[in-house]
Amino acid sequence: MLQLYIIAHLIFSVIQFLVGVLANGFIVVVNGTDLIRQRKMVPLDLLLCCLATSRIGLQMVTIYFNLVALSLIEFSPVPGNFIIFMYVHASEIWLATWLSVFYCAKIATIAHPLFFWLKLRISKLMPWLICGTLIYTFLTSVFHRKHAWIISQKSWLGFFSQNATTQIEDIPVLQFALLFIEFIMPLLIFLISALLLVFSLGRHTQQMRSTATGTRHPGMSVYISALLSILSFLVLYLSQYMMAALVLSQFFKIRNFIALFCILLFGSYPSVHSVILILGNPKLKQNAKKFLLHSKCCQ
Repeated sequence: MLQLYIIAHLIFSVIQFLVGVLANGFIVVVNGTDLIRQRKMVPLDLLLCCLATSRIGLQMVTIYFNLVALSLIEFSPVPGNFIIFMYVHASEIWLATWLSVFYCAKIATIAHPLFFWLKLRISKLMPWLICGTLIYTFLTSVFHRKHAWIISQKSWLGFFSQNATTQIEDIPVLQFALLFIEFIMPLLIFLISALLLVFSLGRHTQQMRSTATGTRHPGMSVYISALLSILSFLVLYLSQYMMAALVLSQFFKIRNFIALFCILLFGSYPSVHSVILILGNPKLKQNAKKFLLHSKCCQ
């Protein structure tokens, strides 16, 4: 039974990897082609392109951990490799957080001067936020490389080794607090922006339903679709955080059914949400339809 699950897990992880790389690669190619043609890129396309690039790297890291968890390759605990994983993961988390903030600023309707100021300037701020995020995550990854490596030894070595008896030093409380704050800060920003957007869309949809008499309001389906998209984004984002927290807490042991499922769920976020982004973005959706029609014609 366990061998059957391992085979099924391998199949699903490979499918997940291929879907994630293809979907995010498609986003990069479409936006990159527009950049070459028009010599410019709108802030949302730039953000999606950077987010898709980081998710391709995250998918490669995830498939590596899947293969290690299934004992198909040997786990090599090298500090440099973990720094790369830390940088890719932190960049993806922050870029996804700014995507939520961008959606909230552009779509939500909140009567507050600060929110109105953000709505007018979010497009101009986005390139600076992306650049600042990439520099910030790189500096923090290098600055915390020693203490982050200690945490990784405690978590990953215990996770991937059934007979791990190596004594690992503890990290100072201050350093651990800083790592925890950096880990939780994008989550708090994401939750605030996502929940504000959900409440705003929900309130607006309710108002449209109450004013519509007899016939369905033509714009209601758009708001319901946007609401479902944001809710799926929220669920997937939170699930990734939960899986990362469980893995780092050494709660599970290798070859455990729940442990393998957590790794699979962790990798589903960057692939599934990228597909949702393509379906929810008119330009990406139109290009995807053209690509599928062209593929059918070639066949």
